[in-house]
Order: sequence, then structure tokens, then C-alpha cells
Amino acid sequence: MQKTTIYLKAVSLKSISDISNIKDDAKKQMIIILRVTPLAHKDVEELRKAIDDLYKYVQSSGGDIARLGEERVVITPPNVK
Repeated sequence: MQKTTIYLKAVSLKSISDISNIKDDAKKQMIIILRVTPLAHKDVEELRKAIDDLYKYVQSSGGDIARLGEERVVITPPNVK
């Protein structure tokens, strides 16, 4: 059986423009731990839009997204639950 390497990456969400890079990492089947506090301090509405956008993207690709406490979100590829 061939083993697949899955990478773990920690990222801070500082602005809505970071979403495209996060989607690219998710497409590469990475596990992403996303710190949302920087954007939450700037603009809560932008944070809601960003999380909603990521949620729809991750769900459409078969992955999963979940909250990790107050400051973090984890995004996983389809083969990780």
C-alpha cells in the first residue's frame, strides 16, 4: 500500500484576499489550521463572508471544515475526518 503524505499548515487570516491562497492549499490536500483573530479584530462581517466562502468551497470538494475554539478553524481534505 502506498502512503500519501499529508501536510499540515498554520495560516493567519488577515484579510479577505488571503482566501484564494487558502483555497489553493486546500486544493493541494493540506490540513489547514486557520487563525481567524486578525480579521475578526478588523471586520467581523468580512470574517463571516470569508468563512462562508471557505465553507462552501471545502464542502464542494468533499473536505471538512470545523471550528477549533474561539480563534481557529481547521480545514481538512476529503480523506481526513
